[in-house]
Amino acid sequence: MKAPKRLQVLIDEGLVDEVVRQLMSGKEANVFVVRCGADVRCAKIYKEASERSFRQAVDYTENRKVKNSRQARAMAKGTRYGRQATEAAWQSAEVDALYRLAGAGVRVPRPYNFFEGVLLMELVTDAEGAAAPRLNDCQFAPHEARALHATLLKEVLRMLLAGIVHGDLSEFNVLLGTDGSGQPGPVIIDLPQAVDAAGNNHAQRMLLRDVGKLGAFFGRFAPDLLATDFGPEIWDLYRRGVLRVDTVLTGQFQGPTGPADLGGVLREIADAQAEDAARRLRLAH
Repeated sequence: MKAPKRLQVLIDEGLVDEVVRQLMSGKEANVFVVRCGADVRCAKIYKEASERSFRQAVDYTENRKVKNSRQARAMAKGTRYGRQATEAAWQSAEVDALYRLAGAGVRVPRPYNFFEGVLLMELVTDAEGAAAPRLNDCQFAPHEARALHATLLKEVLRMLLAGIVHGDLSEFNVLLGTDGSGQPGPVIIDLPQAVDAAGNNHAQRMLLRDVGKLGAFFGRFAPDLLATDFGPEIWDLYRRGVLRVDTVLTGQFQGPTGPADLGGVLREIADAQAEDAARRLRLAH
C-alpha cells in the first residue's frame, strides 16, 4: 500500500522498508503493519490533539517530567511552543513506559524506535502469526476468564511495582497473543496516558478504575468475579510497602470508614461518561 506521509519519513530514513497494511485506527493513534528488513513490526502514528477522542486531562499529565523549566513554563501558559512540548511529552510517555515496563518483565509490546511522532514496536501476534485480537473480540469459558483475570492482575502488580499505573486499562487495550519471548497470554497496549504511581495524586483512583474494568469484563463470563474487590486490596498493600509480585491476593478488602469522597465520585462518573462516549465512537466506525 502507499505509505502515509508520516511513515514515508521513516522509509526515507531507512527505518522502515515497506508499509504492509493498516492494522487499526484508535482514539489516539493509527497503527500500521510494516516491514523492517526481515522483521514485521507495527508503526503507531500518534494523532494530533485536535483529532483525538481521548482527553489529555491534567489528571494524566500531572507531575510528568519535562526537559527544562522554560518548557514547563511554556506548557503551563499554553503558548504555541508549550502546546508542542505538551504534545511531545504525551507521545513520549508511552515510549518511556514501554521501555520501563518491558525491563520489569511486564507483558507489553517490545519498543524499537521512536522517530518523528511514530513509534516502531513489536507486532503482537497469535499462535498462527496473525495479528492478535483484543479481549473485547473474544469469548471465554468461566475457567478461562478466571485464569486470564488472574494473569492480568499479576501484570498490574508488576506495573505498579515498576511505578506505573496504566490509567485506561480495559478489554479494548489488552491483546490475546504472545509476548516478545513467545509466551502465550494477554499483552497490555496503549500507554500514552500512563501515570507515575508515586508522583500523581490521581494514581490510586486510576488503579482502582483499571482493576474494576478488568473485573467487570471478565465478570461477564465468570460472574463470581463481580463480587471481588482487588483494586483497594492492591493499593493498600502498595501504600503500606508490602506489595510483591508473588503476593497472594484475596479479592476482599475492608477499608476504613469515613466521609464519602464526593469529588472522587463525580470524577468517576465523568470518566465513565467519557469512556462510554469513546466506546460508542469506536463502535460507530
